[in-house]
Formats: sequence, C-alpha cells, structure tokens
Amino acid sequence: MPILPAALCLFLAVCGQAGAATPLVIYGDADYPPYSYVENGQLKGIYTEIVREAAQSMPQYAVQLRPVPWKRGVLMLQTGDAFALYPPYSWRSERPYVRYSMPLLTEQLVVLCNLDVLARRKLQQWPADYAGLRIGVNAGFLLGDATQMATLRTEKVVLDTAKGTRANLLKLIRGRIDCYVSDRLSAQWELQRIRRAGPAGTPLPAIEETVQLSSQQGYLGFTERQPATHPYRDDFIAQFNAAIVTHA
Repeated sequence: MPILPAALCLFLAVCGQAGAATPLVIYGDADYPPYSYVENGQLKGIYTEIVREAAQSMPQYAVQLRPVPWKRGVLMLQTGDAFALYPPYSWRSERPYVRYSMPLLTEQLVVLCNLDVLARRKLQQWPADYAGLRIGVNAGFLLGDATQMATLRTEKVVLDTAKGTRANLLKLIRGRIDCYVSDRLSAQWELQRIRRAGPAGTPLPAIEETVQLSSQQGYLGFTERQPATHPYRDDFIAQFNAAIVTHA
C-alpha cells in the first residue's frame, strides 16, 4: 500500500474536519414548565421545541441541548462558560454580556396572590399597593431594569427568591410568601400538576391573579464573553435567526 505524502495527509485531514458538523451545547432552563423543563431525564418544553427545530435546520452544527438551573445558566453566560441559554428576557443594560436572538415567544407576566393577603388589602396598582409584602420570584429572574428595581425598593416591596415555578407556588400556597410574579401560562400549568399530585378531592388554597404586568419576550441568549472559545458565534446567530423567521 503506497504511503501518502505528509502534506497530502494534512490536506485530507483538514478537508475531513471542514465537512464535519461543529459540536456545541445550548443550555435551557431546567425548571420553567411548560416552556423549558426536565421530565424523565429529558429536556422538554415549548422553547426547547422551538430551539430544537431551528437547530435541526442547521446541519453544519451538531447541537446538544442540556438543562441547567436558571441562576447558574445566567452566571455561565456572564463568565463565557456557556455559549447560549434560553429563554432570557432582553435586559440589555443589566446583562451587557448577552447577545440576543430574534424573539422566540411572548409571555404575559402576572402577579398571583393568596386570599389571606387579598382579605387584608386591595391589590390593584403595581407596585404601590404591594408595599411591605413578600413577593416571590424565580432565582435569577429580573423583574425589570435598574429604574424599575429602584421603584420596588422605594415602595418597600420585599423580593423572595426560590428555585423555579413549583417551589414558589408551593410557598405561596403555604403562606410563606404573599404573592408571586410569574408568566401566566407557566403558573397555570404548574398549579395543575400540583393539584394532580395531591390527594384526590383535597382542594388547594385559593390563589388569584391580581394585576397583569407588561408582556415579555423570551430569546436565545448568547455570551459575549470569551469570543475565541466560540469562533462560530456570529455565523450561528445569523443562521439561527434565519431559521426562526422561516419557521415562524
């Protein structure tokens, strides 16, 4: 068998690599049903399906989707240890290390409160009527930009973080927090799961939606840090955005 010259071997190796799909990992929120969550060890949800379908139309990239706790995922974007994460909202001044894709989906944020609180006061204006109340939010979740957060502090709204929608709803049901800010669909979906998991015929304490906050769009967020680690970033973003527009 003839021995190939070293230069030819190198050329063939480079060509082989050029034709191979580039492997990369995209992280998704592990506890944000029905949008992004883990079930039976698999990452599922509405955002997961949107990202997966777009990635499947980009054969030059071998995309693996992995779940991650939201707060950790945001930190990984900040340090550059994660290439991409879904579904952050667009808070550009608060997260300057993130570049955003085309919007994937629109969510409606609402404030849910238990009846004990509603029996004590009227909750109509956000955040003025919520002064002194303990408001649950998901860990790593931003309620607004710096101006909005300053308003919450001025109104003496107390934010209480917990890992994920289910944990916050259980705290709300048990009276450990007064209200909870959540996407409406996510809260409704998780409440149904909590009811199904409880003893048959046992009613849950009532929870009511008090006010509707502004809608927010979810994105695929890409790290701006360590650009040399992700030399394909600009090309991937352009192709991903094109895929989102095509499949919209």
